[in-house]
Amino acid sequence: MMRSLFSGVSGLKNHQTRMDVIGNNIANVNTVAFKASRVTFEDILSQTIEGARSPQAGGAGGVNPKQVGLGVRIGSIDTLFTQGGLQTTDNPTDFAIQGDGFFVVSDGRQVYYTRDGAFKLSADGSLVNASGLRVQGWLADANGVIDTTKALQDIFIPVGAQMKPKATENIAFEGNLNANAQENDTWVTSAQVYDSLGNVHTLTVTFTKTANANEWTWEATLDGGGAGGSGTITFGPDGLVASGGTGTATFAIPGANALNLAIDFSALTQFGGNPSAYISFQDGYEAGSLDMVTTDSNGVITGIFTNGQSKPLAQIALATFPNPGGLLKQGGNLYQISNNSGLPSIGPANSGGRGSIAVGALEMSNVDLAQEFTNMIVTQRGFQANSRVITTSDEMLQDLINIKR
Repeated sequence: MMRSLFSGVSGLKNHQTRMDVIGNNIANVNTVAFKASRVTFEDILSQTIEGARSPQAGGAGGVNPKQVGLGVRIGSIDTLFTQGGLQTTDNPTDFAIQGDGFFVVSDGRQVYYTRDGAFKLSADGSLVNASGLRVQGWLADANGVIDTTKALQDIFIPVGAQMKPKATENIAFEGNLNANAQENDTWVTSAQVYDSLGNVHTLTVTFTKTANANEWTWEATLDGGGAGGSGTITFGPDGLVASGGTGTATFAIPGANALNLAIDFSALTQFGGNPSAYISFQDGYEAGSLDMVTTDSNGVITGIFTNGQSKPLAQIALATFPNPGGLLKQGGNLYQISNNSGLPSIGPANSGGRGSIAVGALEMSNVDLAQEFTNMIVTQRGFQANSRVITTSDEMLQDLINIKR
């Protein structure tokens, strides 16, 4: 039988495989974060009719080998991990990776990797993908500290979580005291502070000019009661605090812990003009509940509470691979490790070569329809040409058989 028949058959089979890949690419043109594949061909081992001969000294030159190819086969089917375009969704649980990396998801037994960041919250507060696989990362501790060196955990957003109140511990002042004030002139300023139960109190600080140049006394009271602290502030000739830049005040609170305040006056000035000294900072707050969450480009999920406070809750992990093209497709926009993908390098976004996370956006498919349609035409013509090889070889065989007649 003619070798060309079998070469033509191999061409038909492998062009059909290429068409299968093209069809899959086009079918997934709107699949979130889908990565197109391509087929490369290579020739099958050739049959050597006559080997090569080297040149002879003073005689004939060399002769090239005589070989007949036996057809074509699939060299590789490669996944192209080029960046897809971003589509804005404004959904706070939609994430797109700009650059290298994969989200890590798990069902509790198997770990998968995906570029598809169309996540949502489940009933228990877990961040999950469309198949219910839990997104992996690191949870913050009670103080909002995230340790990315620990083992991966399920990302959990405690909807409706409560934040305990915090008693005010530190007070800071800014502004000016009038350098032209007369003895016994006063300046009074007030601000809200919080006790250990989160109850609000009014702290009042009264500044009084003394008979000494550049010297003021201060006295702190709470809710109009007795003084809990007092002291003296001395300014230098440059109008800046020279001594007495810090102070303390303590107040007994019925039913709560005593309120112990450390007061910082170091940012005050004494220049000519109207006084403006005020309490610019206090670190206490009332109790609050989780109202909303935000996520930054590093994948840090921060909770915003009804008391105006914010605290990191978790951080999404990203994984990179030495050879992402070696990953095994598992369906559902998921990949798993193979023998040739290498082991994952897991860490936060924007570190170790990992990309950043775009919030409220999804990565679109990287399928190029113009290229796919061109590939389809080329593949169709290749298939037709190989079918002609089979037809022509058959006619030649028929002519050979007809010689007997």
